[in-house]
Amino acid sequence: MMLTLLISGPKQPGNDIDVYLEPLIDDLKSLWVGIRGVYDAHNGEYFTLRAALMWTINDFPAYGNLSGCVVKGYKACPICGDDTPSHRLKNGHKICYIGHRKWLPINHSYRRQRAAFYGKPEYGIPPEPLTGEEVLHMVENGDRVCWKKKSIFFDLEYWKYLPVRHALDVMHIEKNVCDSIIGTLLEIPGKNKDGIAARLDLLNMGVKTDLQPEYGERRTRLPPGPWNLSRAEKREVCNSFYGMKVPEGYSSNIKNLVSLQDSRLLGLKSHDCHTLMQQLLPVAIRSVLEKPARYAITRLCFFFNAICAKTVDVSKLDKLEEDVVVTLCLLEKYFPPSFFDIMVHRVVHLVREVRLCGPVYFRWMYPFERYMKVLKGWSAFKPKMGVSKPLSGCTVSVVDQDLLNQAHLYVLENTEEVLPYIEQHMIHIKTAYPKFRKRTKWLQDKHNSTFIQWLRFKVQIELEEDNHGVSENLRWLAAGPNMAVPLYRSYLIKGIKFNIKAQDDVRTTQNSGVYLLAQTMQVASAKDKNPILSNMGFYGVIQEIWDLDYQKFTIPVFRCDWIDSSGLVVDELGFTLVDLSKIGHRNDQFVLASQVKQIFFVDDPMHRGWSVVLSMPNREYNDVIGDEVLGDVIIECEPFTRGMPNVDTFDELVGELGGQNIRDGCEDIWIE
Repeated sequence: MMLTLLISGPKQPGNDIDVYLEPLIDDLKSLWVGIRGVYDAHNGEYFTLRAALMWTINDFPAYGNLSGCVVKGYKACPICGDDTPSHRLKNGHKICYIGHRKWLPINHSYRRQRAAFYGKPEYGIPPEPLTGEEVLHMVENGDRVCWKKKSIFFDLEYWKYLPVRHALDVMHIEKNVCDSIIGTLLEIPGKNKDGIAARLDLLNMGVKTDLQPEYGERRTRLPPGPWNLSRAEKREVCNSFYGMKVPEGYSSNIKNLVSLQDSRLLGLKSHDCHTLMQQLLPVAIRSVLEKPARYAITRLCFFFNAICAKTVDVSKLDKLEEDVVVTLCLLEKYFPPSFFDIMVHRVVHLVREVRLCGPVYFRWMYPFERYMKVLKGWSAFKPKMGVSKPLSGCTVSVVDQDLLNQAHLYVLENTEEVLPYIEQHMIHIKTAYPKFRKRTKWLQDKHNSTFIQWLRFKVQIELEEDNHGVSENLRWLAAGPNMAVPLYRSYLIKGIKFNIKAQDDVRTTQNSGVYLLAQTMQVASAKDKNPILSNMGFYGVIQEIWDLDYQKFTIPVFRCDWIDSSGLVVDELGFTLVDLSKIGHRNDQFVLASQVKQIFFVDDPMHRGWSVVLSMPNREYNDVIGDEVLGDVIIECEPFTRGMPNVDTFDELVGELGGQNIRDGCEDIWIE
């Protein structure tokens, strides 16, 4: 349900919004009473149909207005309540929310560390979330430390029994966390969590005292901390973002968000922050920061990637929750306390809501915000997901016969009607060449070179028989495609746009990367006569788009440059790296357009000449939405790895941070 309230006056009502919600509450009460006499056709009986409001979806200020809880100050977390782990920063004049070691297992080593965690061990336990009945009892009895009012939603008789009444909006949490990370790394004014006040607060808390400011006559010197980037590193991060070309519809043009002159990212919208946290930020920072601080940020990005998945493996939620707590503790070790505002703290509760409410895309604000945009400008063009059609003009060319046979053979081997003929042909070869019947590679090569001609004659013979059973499709497939092949620059496949590499070279987007998971013959060496069949992933770049003409129908295929296995590496974090200059599989260049998955390549800032492979989000929807649909609620990016980066060796690398906290090789920060 999307509710629009027309409220007169120059200001929003804030906590008094309950007055405007009374008509809605009356309707919700009626829906709960239900409609009697609704017929159940399956069971053949009548029943009472009821409807209930599960939860509200809103940003954090609106969360406070609707629920009646405070959203700032010492008790700003509506889930932790009175036990919110908060600390006032005397110099920053703000509240920070640190102390996430409470959520660690009781025997975790971080609980005993002192120097890295504000000079004392942690023996506390995490606060127990308040139930709706407990909240109602508190507000009705005047115990309102964390509450400003009794929410009007408690007028619904079932409201106090719901485990989650107001959902934490992952969209806004992810954006605020991203802004804090980017703002601190690049020292963006207004978003930077570092500064003189932050360093003085460290000194007051007795941690990282070597990072305290040093005052001069005209300027103040701040030693570089674990979170600070050098000028060269800032330029490297910004250049990495500036050089990223992403698929059409993936995000806004990243280049337009980068200021190379100031080494900043500007104008980030919610979806831009989503794409950064899901995939792009871990790539951009691969060559900067020291390993522990970099891994802490990368782990946080991996966490957001995991909870934004379309499907949730309930058995892995406990491990995911433990991982995010460790990640927040790592951030506490390597970032200043001022970094931990209430939005960063709320991350610790996200897995709880996934456990209770299911996947995130059911309850974030993307569909509503996108729908507001749609209302401002309707489009008559609504592509259908199952449609495959060219998006550019074509040039008809008579192609090389060997390449045409290669494309035609691939089509035949991936057509279900042809599979029985392939088996017959293999039997025919083994019978004709009994000496080679156990040499798998020789048989496959012989099959590839003779199957097209054999199938043509085989089908012709069958067509001469009565009741031959040869379908119309098989008849034209066996006859082969036309030598004159239409070549396209762009093609739409299942709602996804694909371009040839030459088209991408003159555009700001990248739509030529493809991935194919296929069963292939793998040989151990050149002398291996009996290779094995196994599934293998192939990464490629589209060079040409052919529309094979079989007279009665056409089949689009891609001719690709496939990356050789020697140009493929998976690093310790799970990033897939490819060397686009190492091309292999020259005798098997084609693939059906319907088989591939779109990917894109980003230059790896750590290893020059290599590129990181990133996947296009799985979008099972139309990008342009209809009247009664709230648009694309699923924005799922495949994870780099199935687990979090290992942190067990961090303490061996840097100790307990009780000594040196100043970054080596990084310039001092000077403030006028």
